Amino acid sequence: MFSYRHAFHAGNHADVLKHTALIAVLRHMTQKDTALNVFDTHAGAGLYRLDGDYAQTSGEAADGYLRLISKQNEAQALLKQAQSATKSVATKKPEAAPLPAALQDYLDIVASFNKGVSHTVYPGSPFIIHSLLQGRDRDRLKLFELHPTDAKTLRANIAQLDAGRLITVHQEDSFEGLKKFLPPPSRRALVLCDPSYELKTDYARVLDMMTDAVKRFATGTYMVWYPIIPRPEAHDLPRRLKTLAVREGRPWLNASLTVKSSKLTTDAEGEVVRPGLPASGVFVINPPHTLKAALKDALGAAAKLLAQDKNQGFEVESGG
Repeated sequence: MFSYRHAFHAGNHADVLKHTALIAVLRHMTQKDTALNVFDTHAGAGLYRLDGDYAQTSGEAADGYLRLISKQNEAQALLKQAQSATKSVATKKPEAAPLPAALQDYLDIVASFNKGVSHTVYPGSPFIIHSLLQGRDRDRLKLFELHPTDAKTLRANIAQLDAGRLITVHQEDSFEGLKKFLPPPSRRALVLCDPSYELKTDYARVLDMMTDAVKRFATGTYMVWYPIIPRPEAHDLPRRLKTLAVREGRPWLNASLTVKSSKLTTDAEGEVVRPGLPASGVFVINPPHTLKAALKDALGAAAKLLAQDKNQGFEVESGG
């Protein structure tokens, strides 16, 4: 039950999708001064070392956040070369094609946790959320983490922020624990739900959680991350969330990012090679009206920059 550790996957392409969407949602929601309650149902350890043993073992950040940084650095280097070559020519200097605003915002926020040009620290959702709530004393961030080791690390990491009452850590099952906090006193909330789906039952529990949450607090914003893998439950979840949103008369948005094929291959010795996670998605109930356009631009660029084969792509659809 407790074998999953996000430290192995920090900064991968799924985090690029999830955190780009999370930042875009919070940017919009924090435009209002009214108190906001944010719930992270599977908070993890909060901070991760990309040069640590876990991240180095999987190397997934190299095909996610670190690849984006590398591509950005390459573009900037080419721009400088072009500017240098045309310095003595009376022509307009070339300009680097800027990244879409939401994707650049994601890169800037992650970079803010690192000093200089190093990219060794990757912030999990708790720290990204906190960075966007700073200066908003009436807001509250509640973090759920059941894994005993990660919960201990999370508390230690959060303690460094000296955030006082802004952040509370709950070592309990969020599928049940969230219920007592909805609806929040301010009537404004964002719930981020991103379990590991290590257990097949997580898919059904996510749907049950969202069904209960929407009934308790219909106007809250609910964001669910899910893997796109060859498993019926994984493909059923976004469809069932859409059915829930439509039934309750709530607007919805579903976005996905694919970086490679999901097909099994064989190596030179005939052994089956599993592709790992090829794609993932985020489903948002009551999304900000600005989210669809922001994600279309951001994921269009991310799909090209993170492509591992010709099967890369993205999709953003909405309704309600």
